[in-house]
Amino acid sequence: MMKRLLALAAASLLSSAAVAQTQLQVSDPWIRATVPAQKASGAFMQLKAARAARLVAASTPAAGRVEIHQMEMQGQTMRMHAVEAIELPAGQTVNLASGGYHIMLLDLKRQLKDGEQVPLTLTVQGADGKREDVKLTVPVKPLTYSAQQGH
Repeated sequence: MMKRLLALAAASLLSSAAVAQTQLQVSDPWIRATVPAQKASGAFMQLKAARAARLVAASTPAAGRVEIHQMEMQGQTMRMHAVEAIELPAGQTVNLASGGYHIMLLDLKRQLKDGEQVPLTLTVQGADGKREDVKLTVPVKPLTYSAQQGH
């Protein structure tokens, strides 16, 4: 009887945890290749959260630091700057691409070569404040690659 109660309690906890998860869908992730001495690159993808959430951080062992960035027009000049988070409205696709939101890999530890796979962890925060890590393996694409070519 005690085993049955413990099993039921464990199943209840697991189903509660599953409901609390953000359930982030990641499509077409890629990282731009670099030349030998280059110290920065970008990661691009589409994100879709089942529930409202925010992308609050990213990390990879390939870089000394990782920042979430946005490119936007300021007067007549396109500028890039770090942002604290990217809102992920429930059920809507958010595009991380050149010229908009994207992930910057800074202080690269080595050259990123076309065809490699780079581990990347995204940290997503749900409306309840709980954080969830989403681990990816992201392909490195050539310097000349654009997402439009890939479709």
